[in-house]
Amino acid sequence: MTYTPIPLDKFKETFSTDIELSSVALGGQIVSVSDEFFAEAFHLLLVEPAPSLKGQFGPKGALFSGWETRRHNPAYDWCIIKLGTTGSINGFDIDTSHFNGNEAPQASVDILYSDDDAPPPQADDPRWEELLPKVNLGPSSRHLFTVPSSKPANYVKLNMYPDGGIARFRVYGLVAPIFPSDTAAVYDLAHVFSGGRVVFTSDQHFGVGSNLILPGRGKDMGDGWETKRSRAPGHKDWAIIKLGDAGYLSHVEIDTAHFMGNFPESCELHALHSNDLVPSDVPEDRWTLILSRTKLGPHRQHFFQLDNVHGKPYTHVKITIYPDGGIKRVRVLGRRATAISEDGEAPAARAPDAIGTDGGSGAATERPEADDAQPSQPLSRPRGLVIPAVPLTPEAFAPFGKVVQAYADVNAVPNPRTTRVTGANQGTATKFHKLVLLESSYPQDAGATTGLSVYRCKPIDVTPGGEWEVKLLERHPCTNQAFIPMGGGYGVGDALKEPGSAYLVIVAQNGEDDKPDLTTMRAFIASGGQGIVYDTGIWHHPMAALYKTMDFTCVETQIGNGDTLDCEVVDLDGTAGYYRVKVSS
Repeated sequence: MTYTPIPLDKFKETFSTDIELSSVALGGQIVSVSDEFFAEAFHLLLVEPAPSLKGQFGPKGALFSGWETRRHNPAYDWCIIKLGTTGSINGFDIDTSHFNGNEAPQASVDILYSDDDAPPPQADDPRWEELLPKVNLGPSSRHLFTVPSSKPANYVKLNMYPDGGIARFRVYGLVAPIFPSDTAAVYDLAHVFSGGRVVFTSDQHFGVGSNLILPGRGKDMGDGWETKRSRAPGHKDWAIIKLGDAGYLSHVEIDTAHFMGNFPESCELHALHSNDLVPSDVPEDRWTLILSRTKLGPHRQHFFQLDNVHGKPYTHVKITIYPDGGIKRVRVLGRRATAISEDGEAPAARAPDAIGTDGGSGAATERPEADDAQPSQPLSRPRGLVIPAVPLTPEAFAPFGKVVQAYADVNAVPNPRTTRVTGANQGTATKFHKLVLLESSYPQDAGATTGLSVYRCKPIDVTPGGEWEVKLLERHPCTNQAFIPMGGGYGVGDALKEPGSAYLVIVAQNGEDDKPDLTTMRAFIASGGQGIVYDTGIWHHPMAALYKTMDFTCVETQIGNGDTLDCEVVDLDGTAGYYRVKVSS
């Protein structure tokens, strides 16, 4: 088998767009090992570089972060590793950092593929195929090799001759992507197991960009993407993700887990359809803005519906952060494009059912009063645009109002520099001060008063994974309005019954015609621990409990019983089809 040694200064151009298939962050694991007397083999797969443990000793001798075996092996030592996912292997990094005088003098690598439900292979399995022949290693250094291979593999066997120590072992290649069998399914197109790849980063001083598409939410700041601090005015950093397949995009999750004092101030997203692996020379005006610059918060997941994604597939997403900072994960939700024309456009027949936000009519007719919710009607053609209901977060809801909730970790509050958090009740409570201020612009002589009302809301007729037609919206032109869930709507005798746990929030900005601008419509799923406050004049759907009856305390300012200036309701024009909210399953 042929191979090519790679100088260390060529690492980026050789492996920067590959996936570390062996990483423990992907689920890589040690299956079996011939010997690990001095240092255990699990160190080989750790994400972080090997630290020096010079001067530290254990009961068996000097400590090393790596795999180290006994001396005087008459044959060779071996370690069998199951890769985090099946893929084709492009090369290896065999790192002997801090092993000096006890490093492995030589190494080789074998590969095989075995069904996941089959027993792990043994060292003498006849299916092992040599991919990297025996190569020389040196003390305390990284040894990079590329190998030509298109065969899928999910196991590798690292052999060292005759014995000694290796600090880290990294297997680079491309994932064999896992796609849902249903082409209409919405899933994470950027996920590493879907074939996503981070192909460019402007800076990765503290954490590499490839971490953005890993499984899970990680364990600390070390397994996210983090750039160095910049003091330059207008600075920004960015990363480009090649999706596992061209897709129609719907919404995005941006996770800042563990980044509490160093999360980005804000971010924006662009998308592109390109046949290039790294579209580095594409003019800025060819990138489509799919998420306008939006503030981020510390140490939590953010969910945003995307713009300008209706009817066109994209292959790349660029996330730009301002001015710098750290992000843990980026999830780009959408569905695969099953057919793409030469100019990158989707077939017209697919566009009406695409998930997106642009298009549709803002036409509406006035109606004197609102109902708490309208009954569900059978869907019929024409069908309006589908928008996703994403989990409610303060940053995504900010253009429409405020979210009222407590935070288990006080470092995760929005606007941490300005939100006051104190202990209360002799240490038994935490107080989050003045998350929202009440406002009112009624005429001074109108006699408006602020009070508490209670809405008992029966669940709307929609199931998980189903759709809800938006046929009306309302607004309060002179005051903001708060809804705070109280749990289930039950009598005193039934107080111990399980309360409602989620509700649907649908909002839109006002248009130039002083009617709802449906291109701005957003939908959110709120939990029973989250209250909402609609900003003054924001169009919104009446309260819509999901699955179970819920009670809400409403904080509102009204004139008398609210029959005059307090509420304006419009029936939406369904001539071209009503917008439909897709409720996550």
